[in-house]
Amino acid sequence: MMKQRLLFFVGLLLAIFIVEMSYAQTDNGRTVHKVKKKETIFGIARQYGLSIQELIDANPEMKSPGYELKKDAYIVIPSPKKVEPAVETKEPVKPEPVETELPLDKRPIRLGVMLPLHDINGDGRRMVEYYRGVLMACDSLKKLGISVDVHAWNTAEDCDIRQVLADKSAARCDIIIGPLYSKQMPALSEFVAKHDIRLVIPFSINAPEIQTNQNIYQIYQAPSQINEQVIDQFVKRFSGYHPVIIDCNDTTSTKGTFTFGLRRKLESLGIEYGITNLKSSESIFLKSFSTVQPNVVVLNTGRSPELNVAIAKLSGMTATQPAVKVTLLGYTEWLLYTKYQLDNFYKFDVYIPAAFHYNPLKSNTLRLDQLYRWNFHQDMMSSLPRFAITGFDHTMHFLQGLHRYGKNFSGNSRPVYDTPVQTPLKFMRVGNGGWCNNSLLFMHYLPEHRVETIPF
Repeated sequence: MMKQRLLFFVGLLLAIFIVEMSYAQTDNGRTVHKVKKKETIFGIARQYGLSIQELIDANPEMKSPGYELKKDAYIVIPSPKKVEPAVETKEPVKPEPVETELPLDKRPIRLGVMLPLHDINGDGRRMVEYYRGVLMACDSLKKLGISVDVHAWNTAEDCDIRQVLADKSAARCDIIIGPLYSKQMPALSEFVAKHDIRLVIPFSINAPEIQTNQNIYQIYQAPSQINEQVIDQFVKRFSGYHPVIIDCNDTTSTKGTFTFGLRRKLESLGIEYGITNLKSSESIFLKSFSTVQPNVVVLNTGRSPELNVAIAKLSGMTATQPAVKVTLLGYTEWLLYTKYQLDNFYKFDVYIPAAFHYNPLKSNTLRLDQLYRWNFHQDMMSSLPRFAITGFDHTMHFLQGLHRYGKNFSGNSRPVYDTPVQTPLKFMRVGNGGWCNNSLLFMHYLPEHRVETIPF
């Protein structure tokens, strides 16, 4: 009797196991996948050779707001698209040309990423998020028929970049994104020139090699270049305004370079301007403003405490002197203050120069936010700009350019990525060397409580 019961239970367990295994493989003829711990939508899609969108389309519940991939859940794996068999021929089969001889639109683009990809400090965590944006872009490119072969190296601050460049995969890259640290530039610049590889410097570093190396693309401009562009736009946009520069008594400020350059420009054009101080009395403060022209106000600091004092002083003045009209020119740092200054930005018609535009309400921004959450089980860092979206935009721009133009792709090539989510790119040649992005814009907070972007 005991033996019969034992055989019965063994048989029952075996039956359950068989049912479980069959359910894990098929469901009414469909392939299904049982989610394991820490698996992501991105990883599962790559495991089955699918794009994220193909996987989501096969599982409509993933489109629901707040959807989370959970352990032991079953998801449908759609069948990969059928590839038409090659037509048989009696001709002798010729060997395929080596991969390096194929044009870039006929083979995977080999992308190298050389950034600090670690969890040790803020640099590493920010670059990991940027790299995740690169991977999301590669998935989007796949849907456009562009294949990408990605190689990534953790080039931390203490890394000897020459050891990384000794890897044979590095010399086979078509394009490399990096580095984050200036000290790694000389060896990397020499390397990409030798092997004719595009090099994209994604963040602001000191890279004099751009003056002579035509393969280098630098995303961020030097502060002096940005100041020149903003000053030129200031003169054009605020023609007919009365400029007022406010000394905020901030001994730590670095904005004196900008305000000094602005004053020299105004003087060279014969434009009168006022200068006052936050500590001035109300009557002396008022004397620097015009009652017949609109005033455009510039502070000589980007810090929040001084901005708070200036807003309070300007509010008091305009309340008692309605004839005084005020517009404020800000700094990129002010974008971080919108949580508690938004109404004041609208009130004072604020213009903020920036190299990016993060709009959390745009549909493509919302989509990337959602995909990032699905893939990596966390939200993007609350930073400006968003690092993952920056990586996405950079990758979409350069890899589509290489796919379309091949080795002829340059900073002057016709745009191939016309709708960046956050980071517009427009390159200009630096002397006889590489290329620098000179795309800037004003974020304009209009009194009617809306925001417009004005590229220049």
